Amino acid sequence: MCGRYAASRRPEDLAGIFEIEIRGSEPEETLAPDYNVAPTKEVYAVLDRPLKDVEDPRPVRQLRRLTWGLVPSWSKSPEGAARMINARAETVHEKPSYRRAFSSRRCIVPADGYYEWVTGEQERDLEVEGRRKRPRKQPYFVLPADGSVFAMAGLYEFWRDKTLPDDHPRAWWVTCSVITTEAETTPLAVSPAEGPRSLAEIHPRMPLMLTPDRWDGWLDPSRTDPEDLRGLLTPPPPGLMRAYPVSTAVSNVRNNGPELLKELEGPEEGTLF
Repeated sequence: MCGRYAASRRPEDLAGIFEIEIRGSEPEETLAPDYNVAPTKEVYAVLDRPLKDVEDPRPVRQLRRLTWGLVPSWSKSPEGAARMINARAETVHEKPSYRRAFSSRRCIVPADGYYEWVTGEQERDLEVEGRRKRPRKQPYFVLPADGSVFAMAGLYEFWRDKTLPDDHPRAWWVTCSVITTEAETTPLAVSPAEGPRSLAEIHPRMPLMLTPDRWDGWLDPSRTDPEDLRGLLTPPPPGLMRAYPVSTAVSNVRNNGPELLKELEGPEEGTLF
């Protein structure tokens, strides 16, 4: 799954990476670098969508501020958004909460990398089955080995709060979810001195990372056929990722700063691995 990640790149850097068209699509206020992004926070997302109040109907590459935790357009309330931070690649095309967005409202959620907490073998088996398990232990930070942006495949939705007037700033919610896939079982590009040798040894799921050759196809709103789009859900080539242990301070969402990304020489005392 993806329950926490880091995002420190500035909007101008993301604009260059994703070829954002700066035509009224810039966020009004810049989000500060966030080294401990948690559900329900505002995050940056890249999407292709026509601009409002312009004659040109073509989609424009935009950088938007969205809330992490998807609220389907048909929901009666935004309650439960914090539970809809992830959509499974295997079923996203058929689940009622995600299938409409999968067909026409796809985005990229840029990150430096994501955090995951190592669990023992029995606990990992229970999570795959959707059952409860013991608390997670040693956190690891997972990122592209070459330091490039971690482009997570995402979905976004619009939700209208009918209790508010049209001109209210909170009348419309724009929310997103990150798509996850099975974690790689192949060796990491760079492995820690001790501990897991593959992403699957850390957690059975991982965010679906889109390599640059898939960005345009994923963001193209004219592609609406679910079977066609499912071809874009193939995991990236193996061997692109590295993972290293970080301080358990990241387990507390109130902690936030670049020190959370500091690589430890090994797992902290008393943790798994």
